[in-house]
Amino acid sequence: MTSPNDPPRRTLLLARHAKSKWGLDVDDHDRPLSGRGRRDGVAIGEFLTGNGYKPDVVISSTATRARQTWERAVAGGAVARDVRYDDRIYEAWSGALVKLVRRLPEDAETVLLIGHSPGIPDLVRLLAGRRGKKKAWTRLEAKFPTSGLAILHSDHDWADVDPGTAELSDFVVPRGSD
Repeated sequence: MTSPNDPPRRTLLLARHAKSKWGLDVDDHDRPLSGRGRRDGVAIGEFLTGNGYKPDVVISSTATRARQTWERAVAGGAVARDVRYDDRIYEAWSGALVKLVRRLPEDAETVLLIGHSPGIPDLVRLLAGRRGKKKAWTRLEAKFPTSGLAILHSDHDWADVDPGTAELSDFVVPRGSD
């Protein structure tokens, strides 16, 4: 049980973008979602809505596939108070992503970060350090595929997030139907 002096509980949703198309004559940054990715993006939105997650802030990579993942999540019912696109997420390693998390607004209790592999999976491992639900870790360690979504909780202010200050409460891979 928390007391009035405890910091608010933070929820950090870390998503790998949905499946993208390959074999196009475009720069990697500009690759769009595939048909499956478009369906899975909607499924992410349905999962968020169905489980009561309403991010105060969404921060997405500027890569087309990441931006489209959020757009499709909105089509699936997801809502957010503030949506930002940040080019520092594209090809970012976990240390750079921690710096981004530390700059989140303190009034944001739930944040969704949409990025890429290996940055997003490595950030989960860094922040949670194997703390949390064993079944979620087992699923995450087996594979962190496109549309993978890790749900972390922390009692720390965003500015104080460090390795091991969060715990993994769930890992899901929402999939859309054909």
